This record gives sequence, structure tokens and C-alpha cells, in this order.
Amino acid sequence: MAVDYIVIVVYLAGMLAMGWWGMRRAKSKSEFLVAGRRLGPAMYSGTMAAIVLGGASTIGGVGLGYQYGLSGAWMVVTIGLGILALSVFFSARIARLKVYTVSEMLDLRYGGRAGVISGVVMWAYTLMLAVTSTIAYATIFDVLFDVNRTLAIVLGGSIVVAYSTLGGMWSITLTDMVQFVVKTIGVLLLLLPVAVVKAGGFGAMKAQLPTEYFDPLGIGGETIFTYVLIYTFGMLIGQDIWQRVFTAGSDRTAKWGGTVAGTYCLVYAVAGAVIGTAAKVLYPKLASPDDAFATIVKDELPVGVRGLVLAAALAAVMSTSSGALIACATVANNDIWSRVRGAVRGAERAEGHDEVKGNRVFILAMGVAVILIAIGLNDVVEALTVAYNLLVGGLLVPILGGLLWKRGTAQGALAAVAVGGLAVVGLMAGYGILANEPVYYGLPASLVVYVAVSLATRPTDEAILTAWRERIAGRAPEPQSEPAVPAHQ
Repeated sequence: MAVDYIVIVVYLAGMLAMGWWGMRRAKSKSEFLVAGRRLGPAMYSGTMAAIVLGGASTIGGVGLGYQYGLSGAWMVVTIGLGILALSVFFSARIARLKVYTVSEMLDLRYGGRAGVISGVVMWAYTLMLAVTSTIAYATIFDVLFDVNRTLAIVLGGSIVVAYSTLGGMWSITLTDMVQFVVKTIGVLLLLLPVAVVKAGGFGAMKAQLPTEYFDPLGIGGETIFTYVLIYTFGMLIGQDIWQRVFTAGSDRTAKWGGTVAGTYCLVYAVAGAVIGTAAKVLYPKLASPDDAFATIVKDELPVGVRGLVLAAALAAVMSTSSGALIACATVANNDIWSRVRGAVRGAERAEGHDEVKGNRVFILAMGVAVILIAIGLNDVVEALTVAYNLLVGGLLVPILGGLLWKRGTAQGALAAVAVGGLAVVGLMAGYGILANEPVYYGLPASLVVYVAVSLATRPTDEAILTAWRERIAGRAPEPQSEPAVPAHQ
């Protein structure tokens, strides 16, 4: 294991070094929060794929393959479909807005009255996403170094907090690009073929497992539908995803770079399910499906290669964790704290270095909070389910409604957030957190209220809509803090 340890330690040291390098580039709010809005297609595609393919997609995806066979790919497939839909239909318009948060978009569209409540909901979602990603370090570091849960969370979380605080989105972008390469090599090029060969090939796998393991719909239609509602729609509106769209250097980068990332997610989904299916042949009686990834890596891969694949799992967790952390801090600072203290935006923009310092402090503070919550929280699935139910039930309708329906109003948006959010919370209390009913009923309730209240109230002022159309078409003046810099790789 000594060689494996060296691989992991070198990888972690590299992450910190990139954080330090990113700090030298992040000299303005734009550079710190959205990498100057100038990523080219290659880097944009890699980092977008990295943030959505985290520990749940890697360790959890293999676990679903172990439990259900090839249909276990559906969870990650729906994530990929969400990125594809976002990229093809919405990303160019989103990138042209030149904002930093989803709530800022709602303020622009509805006239400055819908962002506060949405900011609180989005903050809760990104916080829980960061917490659940951080908890995953416990699994990986236990396999690597046989350390206890608390120490594993502190160790992994501290590294992510360190490089995220130092360089903001530049550090996260650079580390995510490395993590994307490590995941591609470790999971797709090494673990996938080794797992299939060790299991005797596809023929032997089919002969040893029940036929439902090779049924594309074996996981069940209702489960697939729930994945679409939660993950596909969640990808369309999450702050962590939008903040990556804001980094695109052009409309074309946002659209086609995201399409490449979404397609990569589909490939990754199938790979995880196949690895899990192979693990079922090799280890038919594991105590938990989520043990499949670590078990097959420890037992079937040679020294050195094993370290690289474990680094790939660590990369998956770190990319999602860092993306969720900067999203959480951005929302907390820009959408909640700045409004609470009555900050004047023009004054903020005149003080670029203070903006960077303020956002850096918020990343550090949110990072410490995430680590502490992760140590005290045991049920990861329930926490993540609450986060996605609130996100989809409360924010999907007003966000997509604002992008697609001219008649939507601020009153309708606020009502949709309130009713959708309260509905999913109430239904989770009644049916249970892991039940499907909260999002099944909460989302339609939000839609009905949005349409009804919007039609019953005065249309949005034409001046607001005109300004909105100018922004979304890319014709509005470039914000003062956004220097016009050509896109690069």
C-alpha cells in the first residue's frame, strides 16, 4: 500500500498547490467567483462534468449497479440528461445575464422582489449538498488510511476548504480539471475494463446473474420518474451548476461545452453500473451495495493502479464538495448577508479587493460549518433528499417560468416558492423524508399557484421586462467589474 499512499499524498498536495496558484489569479470578484467568465470549451466541459459527477455518482452509482444491474445507471443518466437540457435550451441565455447567483436572475426578471426567499432556499440546498459530499470523505479515507470518521471528514474537508478559500473559482476550476482527468483514467480506462475481465466478461456475467440485472428498466419506472424530477430538474436550477455556466467565455462554450459534459455523464453512468454488476459476480454477499466500489478496488487492482483509482474516487467527492461550497458561500454573502446589512451594490463594485476578501471569509466560514455539520450528521441520503426536494419543489417553477413565460409576476414567483417549499416540507413530515409524494405533489402545487397568482396580479412592469430582454440577449452594458477578456482554454 506504500505506493498507493504516495499517489494519494501527491494528489492531495497538488490540489493545495493549485489553490495557491489560483489565489494569484483571483484579484476581482469576477475572477474569484466565476473565473473571470472566460473559460474555453475544453476547460468548461471538464469542470462541468467534474462538479456533477461526485461521490454519489461514483461510489453510489457503482452501488446501484451492484444492487440492480445495468438499470442502476439511471440515477447518473438523469443527471446527464439535466446537464444536456440545461446546455441546449438555457445555458447561453443564462451566461449572457452576467450575474453571480440564481437569486440575482430572479431579481432581474421579477423586479427585485423575489430574490431574498429564493436565496434562503438555495443556500439550504447548497449547504446540504456540501455537507453530504464532505461526509463521503469518511468512506474513502477509511479505505485509504483506516482512520476514524471524524478525522477523515476533517482531513478531506480541510483540504477542499483550503484551496477553495485561497483561489475561489480559479482554484476550483484548475483542481476540477485535474480531477476530471483522474476520474476518466481511474474509472473509465482502468477500473471498468479490469472489473469486467475479473468477472469473466459479459458472457460470464450474464450466465451468473438473474436476467433482471440486464433489463434497462429493472430498477422500476417509478424510481426512474423520481430521478428525473429530482436530478434532471435539479441540474436545471442549482446554484452550483449555474455558477459553472457563468464561467463560460461565450454562448457557444456554454452550449456545446455543456453538451459534451452531459454526454460524458451518460458514459460515466453506464460505466458505474457495469462495474457494480461485475462486483456482484465477484462478491455476491456484500453487507452494503455501497461497499462494492471500495471492495473491488482493494481486492482486484494492482498496487499503484489501486492508488490512482482511489484518487479518482477522492477526486469525484472533492469536485462536488468544492463546487457546492463556493455556491453556498456565494449565496450566503451575495443574496442573504448583503441584503441583511443593506449593502449598496455600486459601493461594493468599487472595492474589488474587499469583495474578494469578503467572499474568501464566507467560503472559510461556510467550510467550517459544513465540516461541523458533517461530523454530527449520520443520514446522508435523508439530508440530500431534503435539499433536492426543497430546490425542485420551491424554485423550479419560478426560475423556469421566468425564463419561458412573459406573464409570470413577482407575486406569482414568491407564492410559488412559498407554497412549493412548504408543501414539500409538510409532505415529508407526513409521508417520510424518503417518500416520492413530496416532490410529486409539491411541484404541481407550485406550478398552479405560480400561474394563478401571476394571472391574478398586475403584469410585470414593461421597463423591467425590457431591461430583462436586453440582458438575456446580451445587449446590456457589461457590468463595471467585468473586464472584456477573450476566452481561452
